[in-house]
Amino acid sequence: MTKNFVLDTNVVLHDPRAIFQFDDNNVILPIYVIEEIDQFKKDTSELGRNARQTSRYIDEYRRHGDISNGGVELPKGGRLQVRFADESKIDSKWFMNRNAPDSKIIAVAKELQAEQPDRQCIVVSKDTNLRIRADALGLKAEDYEPSAITIDELYTGTREFYVPPGFLNQLFDAQALETETLLTHLNNPKTEQDEEQKDFTGVKLYPNQFIQLIDSTNPQHTSVARVEPCGTKLKPLGKHTSDHVWGIRARNKEQRYAFSLLLDERIKLVTLVGKAGTGKTLLAIAAGMQQAVEDEMYQKLLVSRPIFPMGRDLGFLPGTMEEKLLPWMQPIFDNVELLLNISQDGKRQSSSNQLMEMGMLAIEPLTYIRGRSIPQQFMIVDEAQNLTPHEVKTIISRVGEGTKIVLTGDPYQIDHPYIDASDNGLVHAVRSFQNEGIAGHITLEKGERSELAELAANLL
Repeated sequence: MTKNFVLDTNVVLHDPRAIFQFDDNNVILPIYVIEEIDQFKKDTSELGRNARQTSRYIDEYRRHGDISNGGVELPKGGRLQVRFADESKIDSKWFMNRNAPDSKIIAVAKELQAEQPDRQCIVVSKDTNLRIRADALGLKAEDYEPSAITIDELYTGTREFYVPPGFLNQLFDAQALETETLLTHLNNPKTEQDEEQKDFTGVKLYPNQFIQLIDSTNPQHTSVARVEPCGTKLKPLGKHTSDHVWGIRARNKEQRYAFSLLLDERIKLVTLVGKAGTGKTLLAIAAGMQQAVEDEMYQKLLVSRPIFPMGRDLGFLPGTMEEKLLPWMQPIFDNVELLLNISQDGKRQSSSNQLMEMGMLAIEPLTYIRGRSIPQQFMIVDEAQNLTPHEVKTIISRVGEGTKIVLTGDPYQIDHPYIDASDNGLVHAVRSFQNEGIAGHITLEKGERSELAELAANLL
């Protein structure tokens, strides 16, 4: 049965292609949505771009038929319609302010529901309160995200398996094994403990995934291997991976895995997800300093973070651009200064300002990244959870030849009003590049900042 989806303004501002995402169902845009996006059309931010693109799509379909009476057919078979609400039918008991755009959007849905009682009417909005109001008035309401998954289901970049006795020795003797060899052993249990595991038929190992292997007869005997970028070979992870990266060492296994990805030239995109205090930013900057400043593998270390929201003009802050950026970028400076203080090597006695003057370190906003090409740099985007999927696409598509980009963030600390833990640019990047040999991901679990910070992250 065809359904009617009534879209809120924030849906098309979040994704201009939202009108094409409902298969063969009907998409209804209340005229008040058009009026609201008109307020954003001159904006230079992502909201402005999305508003203009939405208007172009609607105008294109308007040329193919009467978009208000009956609507115009969409590519997948549904129809796109722009509707008014009959204000004479709006019950004053429904709303405190019947003239508010949200109230009129709900009124359109109520009217449509009354006209077509045999066809389900669903209000789609990223505004939690609007969804609650719609539900209270007897309408079905949904969030918008066609491919959303819960954050608990997000790929972690790690996995563990029990293996038969002798398999670890076989791996280290050969220094590399086909992933099929591991899966064959898992599918042919040799011990009672193996028998208790699930059937591993169809198990998929991803490129650059870290596999902890546990001897099924001696659980204290473990080792870690990493799937090679090709996705078909398994190599043991060397212990030297976490030794002295710009003066710091990995404090837990996930940090060790992160360094393995950060220091591998073959991997051009690294995503690090974790709660506050797990070391995401510090590890990334340490690896960047090591490779850009010490080893001179890259021309410079470029560190940035979104000035929320991305694209907002910096003119409302006084001073030069550097002075305007300081409140936003201070966490980056703190990490750089910490690393410079940790190292005792004479080559590393420079301050962050001196490194910037020498062109080895750059700390910039993401505001003006569109149109740029960034070659031969180690690029870190901190707090990437506050970026939309489109913004992350814009950033990654700026990467030039020889550049490595690292996205770090905590999906549970989101400031953007229209994205959430399972629908943001960082999670979208993890999901999209999961099968790619050029990318690697690690979820860091354990906080290392301090005992108090770890307790705060877990308890508050």
